[in-house]
Amino acid sequence: MSQNVVSLALSAEQVEAVNKALDVLEKNLSGLISLSVDERSELRKMGPKSEMFARKAYDVMVQSPEILPGTFELAEFTADIEALDQLRPLFTRIAALAGRADDTEMALGSDIYSAALEGYRFAKLAGKGAALDELKAQASVRFAGQRRRKGGEGSKPA
Repeated sequence: MSQNVVSLALSAEQVEAVNKALDVLEKNLSGLISLSVDERSELRKMGPKSEMFARKAYDVMVQSPEILPGTFELAEFTADIEALDQLRPLFTRIAALAGRADDTEMALGSDIYSAALEGYRFAKLAGKGAALDELKAQASVRFAGQRRRKGGEGSKPA
């Protein structure tokens, strides 16, 4: 195999431990929500400048709660800020892990696909047979509609 971006083998015990850890995460983060595309588009977004403003507004409200009407829920505002401050470092770690997972999945897929193309080339050189005919049929489905490119990535197997 000419390409090997990543080599990774997990034991059954490691997979079980990861699944248990994910169960714990899902249980302890059960309050996380999912928004629809429409809901996401309708929400006000808080970037860095908006966050600076919001935190300053919060400080003013905490120092002078008498300026607020009785219907304003300062306790909920406080809870939201505290939750964001607690969760943000966790989300950063989760996002970094998810990014590594995506990269590893891409690298494994690339290794597998490269090995399949290389093996297909060797099989064609070796001759004919039922297995090769089946592989050729599968390749014709995979590469249907593609023009042959000279030596480029993803080019039709020779």
